[in-house]
Amino acid sequence: MSLLLLEQTNKLYEHGKLKLSNDNGDLQSRKAEIGLKVEEPLQSILRRLVRGKLKPSNNNGDLQSRKAEKGLKAEEPLQFILRRLVRGNDRIQLDDTGFSCHSDLHSDVCLASKPVMLDNKASRLFLPFAEAQANRTVRPYARKGDETAMQAVTPVQIYQGTNTNTPRPACDFNHSVPAVIFSSGGFTGNLFHEFNEVVIPLFITCRHFRSRLKFVITDFKPWWAAKYNRILSHLSGYDVINPAENGSVHCFPGAVVGLKYHGNLALNSTDIPGGYSMFEFRHFLRQVYNLKVTNVSKTKKPVLILVSRSKSRKFLNEDEMEEMMGELGFEVIVVMPSRMANLDKFSGLLNLCSVLVGAHGAGLTNAVFLPSGAVVVQVVPLGLDWAANAYYRIPATEMGLKYLEYKVDPDESSLLAAYGSDHPVITDPVSIFSNGYEAARAVYVDEQNLKINLVRFRETMTRAMELLGRSTPLK
Repeated sequence: MSLLLLEQTNKLYEHGKLKLSNDNGDLQSRKAEIGLKVEEPLQSILRRLVRGKLKPSNNNGDLQSRKAEKGLKAEEPLQFILRRLVRGNDRIQLDDTGFSCHSDLHSDVCLASKPVMLDNKASRLFLPFAEAQANRTVRPYARKGDETAMQAVTPVQIYQGTNTNTPRPACDFNHSVPAVIFSSGGFTGNLFHEFNEVVIPLFITCRHFRSRLKFVITDFKPWWAAKYNRILSHLSGYDVINPAENGSVHCFPGAVVGLKYHGNLALNSTDIPGGYSMFEFRHFLRQVYNLKVTNVSKTKKPVLILVSRSKSRKFLNEDEMEEMMGELGFEVIVVMPSRMANLDKFSGLLNLCSVLVGAHGAGLTNAVFLPSGAVVVQVVPLGLDWAANAYYRIPATEMGLKYLEYKVDPDESSLLAAYGSDHPVITDPVSIFSNGYEAARAVYVDEQNLKINLVRFRETMTRAMELLGRSTPLK
């Protein structure tokens, strides 16, 4: 088409019907003399088009390209944003049909890149664009193998196509950004599970949306939304939807049901859009909570936080432990669970902390707020070696923290007096776990308290001081 146009232009020019003046006194020259933009002659434009030096517009003059020309961040198309969450056949299916689901041992995640309707009252998601297939059920919480947790998670029914027995509802509200649907049920109420199954999966799934999404939180808990409001508002620029209060039908240009999960307090950078790692997640937390200390070397004194427990795995000689660690030169702060509940305030204290000490349990999850180079000291009760390693030792190293472990001897555990030195609870914890996790949990997690050997523990804490590049006072 461009060649034909050029030939016609040349004929007009040759017959004198089209004049391309090269007179320096013409309008083009006069514009140039007074500093106005000179319009390029039509023939020149057409020649450039034929030679490939001028690309035909493919909507590149739209808002996206104008933003790029001005140095502003252009918004990615929703299809591209969503397809970055899946790979292989899942991505092919999303590209071909606009809908795809990925399932693994821990979670189910379904994506829709075309308009959907969400009936909040019945937790039903309608995909009118898809081919009619059997309905899917997704429990949007990243611990699907745990029956106890999933009992507290409301299922979301996904209806594909228009030929279903369930009539498609009309939209009450239309939104310009996609929905991300997840549950705040499960084991929320426990700090480890809140970060492990919700907060970190939210970051993995949503960070690359750059706040252009709307959260729909099933099993909505007002206290949980308030506790993590800062994180939610940094991941989304919109108010959350609580289906329990808002039973209307909401329509979105696309949706994500469920959250991606990479393991215990883990981020696998090779499977995250943008390649985010634990380093980027901790940087994100510092931004969210306005934490200034990035490295423990910038702290003035070695502050030590001792996590105090009020129920199981209590330190029975906590006062003596506090005194001993103070003698080593630490400024010891004993923290009860009630103080840890307010992350807006407690995260600031943790950011000034050099050492975090605690028995195996959720309180050690607070390590995510420590400055790089800080030391985590995990006291490992009897029978909990595997959990201590999987839940806190491995994540601590990924966080850029230093890690020490203090394994209690039988005579430091209350289980010795309860069962006797010859009982399998003391001599063979593996045999107890072979009876099932719940049976083992009842003993090692819920029934055990600790009286720490101060002489032996002092050695561990001296090592912690050395890891900070400091020395302990001479006795």
